[in-house]
Amino acid sequence: MRKDTTNVGAQPCAPTDTSHLPELPRGWVWTRLEEVCLEPQYGWTTSAAAKGKLHLLRTTDITSGNIDWDSVPFCKEEPPQKEKYLLSDGDIVISRAGSVGYSHLLKNPKQAIFASYLIRFRPLVDERYLAFFLKSPSYWQFISEKSLGIAIPNVNASKLKQIAVPLPPLAEQRRIVAKIEELFTELDAGVEALRKVKAQLKRYRQAVLRHAFEGKLTEAWREAHKGELEPASVLLEKIGSERQCRGAQPCAPTVDTSSLPQLPEGWVWTRLSMCSNLITKGESPKWQGFEYVENGIPFIRSENVLWGHVDVSNVARIPEEFHKKLKRSRIVASDVLINLVGASIGRCGIVPSSIANANINQAVAIIRANDTLETPYLMHLLLSPQMQKTIHAGKVETARPNISLTDLNNLLIPLCSLAEQHKVVEEIERRLSISDEVEKVVEQSLKQAERLRQSILKRAFEGKLVLQDPNDEPADKLLERIKQARIQNVGAHSRAPKTTRMKR
Repeated sequence: MRKDTTNVGAQPCAPTDTSHLPELPRGWVWTRLEEVCLEPQYGWTTSAAAKGKLHLLRTTDITSGNIDWDSVPFCKEEPPQKEKYLLSDGDIVISRAGSVGYSHLLKNPKQAIFASYLIRFRPLVDERYLAFFLKSPSYWQFISEKSLGIAIPNVNASKLKQIAVPLPPLAEQRRIVAKIEELFTELDAGVEALRKVKAQLKRYRQAVLRHAFEGKLTEAWREAHKGELEPASVLLEKIGSERQCRGAQPCAPTVDTSSLPQLPEGWVWTRLSMCSNLITKGESPKWQGFEYVENGIPFIRSENVLWGHVDVSNVARIPEEFHKKLKRSRIVASDVLINLVGASIGRCGIVPSSIANANINQAVAIIRANDTLETPYLMHLLLSPQMQKTIHAGKVETARPNISLTDLNNLLIPLCSLAEQHKVVEEIERRLSISDEVEKVVEQSLKQAERLRQSILKRAFEGKLVLQDPNDEPADKLLERIKQARIQNVGAHSRAPKTTRMKR
């Protein structure tokens, strides 16, 4: 389906009611978005295509704040009069559904038109001033009020046109823009530095886990306790003997270590199955009439199993009678859960005691360690770069990638003595706790930077960011000229003549 939309019909502008609005500095006036732009226009309705000649700009392409034209699709059907929808330098598009209210100022766009969930505004004031205003707290307050109480939040052109805009003299608009850009440049540099720190912390954590299971974090400790530690091979022999006595599965075949990294003295390579009492996956209730309940037994799904912990803040719950039927999927405290399916493959965490009486679904596996393996050691091991690489190498590439229980059972892991496992975990958690504290500071700083950004915009549109110049032409005279320009362009579908746009 396609839709041939035109500019929203122009209506005479009623005087702006300023009785409920804050007082502005001398020379400023309150106006409305419709009074400082040409008539807004809805975009073209068509499907996106991977190839073509004419890009189709969508809401999702503008929400990050920067348009990556290489990822913007093309039109499946071009409009009969594409000139009506072509985007130009200085145009502002605003999303009317989905990410409601997000806006973007176009700068030298590629050959493109805009999709139907975007509304185009063509400013008759400094477009950068208006673009900054459309990111300010007062603008977002208006959007929230207009979207309140709607099941799918949205705004339309009629609502957007009524947004109250504080308008300073044209010269002051330019001074405000220059100051905002100066301050934002400094702020952006600080934010970029903080993001680099976050990236470095991520690499540091990976390095800690990698070195931990190469035996490097406990190298000095191991040397200091030389002769005191029971080799991991002895642990495995005990487990093998116990299994044979119980008539359980025989010991796994000897592991071929020829292609595996060399381990420290006293460590061995073994299969995960040798260190586990249980490796299985959950199941989902399929009975007629089943539905989740508000008060019931926790039901852990892959979205609850994160990197290093199990999050139950928004866990689903099932009725008690269904819980009793799900025998295989029951978990106990200290089980390690790992995701088997989809984009979250390999995420794992330890079951806390608060949700020990719970079930998991079929996208999650339980690993219940035996006496050879400390649970925190296993969790950190599974999150290490070495194990993640192995886990992802073994996944089956289907419509929904997955790893099997056989893969988990055969996963080769480095095993050391229980005493050294304790020490490995201690060294990992000591280092990671420091990086976590640093990351908290970084996150707080990033939030402060965003608050400062909003504070700058708030002050800018209250007339408190730059000094006023009494020699500037008052905004009411500018508004009168804009009014005449709008009258000249009523009904025009083409771009506003250059004479109607305020030159920088």
